[in-house]
Amino acid sequence: TAAAIAYGLDKTGREKNILVFDLGGGTFDVSLLTINNGVFEVKGTNGDTHLGGEDFDQRVMEHFIKLYKSKTGMDVRKDHRAMQKLRREVEKAKRTLSTQYQARIEIEYFFEGEGFSETLTRAKFEELNI
Repeated sequence: TAAAIAYGLDKTGREKNILVFDLGGGTFDVSLLTINNGVFEVKGTNGDTHLGGEDFDQRVMEHFIKLYKSKTGMDVRKDHRAMQKLRREVEKAKRTLSTQYQARIEIEYFFEGEGFSETLTRAKFEELNI
């Protein structure tokens, strides 16, 4: 309902059916609303509590963890600091891909003194998350 109000859909005057999608960090929710003369009626709502931006981040992280292991033979999963660094950079890259076709992930001291440098394209992000 808040999203529909934010877009001014309550100002139309005539009856409308609205489908609202809310993709958050950890959930994906969908609501069907009817708006008539500024009055909202929720017809139905549903969602997935196991789908959101964090899930997208995790899939991209898994991709880079496997890629790093294939290139170096080293598994970074048990290094909490390396995983935090990778998560932070993957989140940044995801936001960058909203406006650009690719994002560079650079971590100077990633694991055991070695750096990490890879490119994530929007196409690869979509492939990993479809």
